[in-house]
Amino acid sequence: MKTLLLFALMGVFASCNAKNEPVTNDTTMQQEEILKLVSRNDLSGVKKALDAGANVNTRDGSGKSLLLLATIDKHVEMATLLTENGADVNLQDNIQDSPFLYAGATGQTELVKLFLTHGARFDVFNRYNGTALIPACERGHVETVKVLAGTKGFPINHVNRLGWTALMEAIVLGNGSKKYQEIVQLLKDGGADLGIPDHDGVTPLQHAERRGFAEIVKILSK
Repeated sequence: MKTLLLFALMGVFASCNAKNEPVTNDTTMQQEEILKLVSRNDLSGVKKALDAGANVNTRDGSGKSLLLLATIDKHVEMATLLTENGADVNLQDNIQDSPFLYAGATGQTELVKLFLTHGARFDVFNRYNGTALIPACERGHVETVKVLAGTKGFPINHVNRLGWTALMEAIVLGNGSKKYQEIVQLLKDGGADLGIPDHDGVTPLQHAERRGFAEIVKILSK
């Protein structure tokens, strides 16, 4: 009798899996659905999903949160919706990007401001052990630099894995143009230490002199 019951149960299990369909639960389906909604920038759909109990900090297979995906796609309204519903602005993916770090690096000043008011942390660093400010300086995002350099408590003199501060990156990886001159001035006004050298002992001023950035040399020499 027990043998017959066992075979019967095996038959039911086999019939349920005859199509090799993955076994899922409501939570998994909910996660997959909200990821799709965010990728489509479907605001109303995401609102409904969140109201129905979807996790606002759901991640995809690479560890990217809903908020990071919205930030990468530059969907400001979506990012705002998620943030205001409790999304973690510091949640990092598999390569250590977070919404706040990514917004800074890509010069999305509106989102940088939003994330600063929703708990952005200054001790969470990217894969280069850098802050949101350092790549913003490197890429010439003047308005973003203005916000971060003027934010109380922001680690303006943080040194990344390369041994460079935000000031150093603006000089070494910049081209000395007007926007980089403005960034150097902003950093100086924000209290940046102008004398922190790189791993070889070369200072920002010396790098600017070597590269012929006369206007930056003037800013640093005043």
